[in-house]
Amino acid sequence: MKRFAWVVLGLGLGLWAVGVRTSWGQGSQPPPAVDLRQNYPNPFNPATTIPFRLSADVFENGHRPKVTLKVYNVLAQLVAVPILQGSGEPLESVELACANPAGCEYAAYWDGKILNTGKEAASGVYIYQLVVDGRRFTRKMIVMK
Repeated sequence: MKRFAWVVLGLGLGLWAVGVRTSWGQGSQPPPAVDLRQNYPNPFNPATTIPFRLSADVFENGHRPKVTLKVYNVLAQLVAVPILQGSGEPLESVELACANPAGCEYAAYWDGKILNTGKEAASGVYIYQLVVDGRRFTRKMIVMK
């Protein structure tokens, strides 16, 4: 079964319609190459874990994807760069490896503190964004005191 998705782009004075053709099995969706999952616990106080999964497609031909994870407040101000669990390094332009042919699971940890201040983040909604080789994936989370 072939599916067509139409995207309408507003460019200057005119509108352009772009047809995108995809073909997967009947009624099935391809597995996501990157799966940014909901943090837990959510809401949280004072710390949280942010899980994500990268499928084997991301690691084809020995490729090591460049991964960054950042936390922003609702004003789009950088609040934190969580650390990769297991290594303890900040998740900023880290090249990840995976030996599992089915893909790999990762988790990041945020202690709830604001970058370079040591102060705890205030109660409210925060956005976390995972960037894998330039592709962005975003979710929201809540700090509740």
